[in-house]
Amino acid sequence: MADKKETPSHKAPTKKKVAKGDSYVCEVCGLAVTVDEACGCVEVCDIICCGKPMKEKRVKVKSAK
Repeated sequence: MADKKETPSHKAPTKKKVAKGDSYVCEVCGLAVTVDEACGCVEVCDIICCGKPMKEKRVKVKSAK
């Protein structure tokens, strides 16, 4: 009898490449980082602080009047 593999009910979040201008914040200590230059050495990378991956910070764009 073949065992059925359970399929997860949720998908893992997709990671995007780190690009110049991206901002990240540590949810533990609050350190904020803005990318000045992306290295491009790997497809996707994690920026680690306090032992956890930093979360992408949403940057508010001010509209011109």
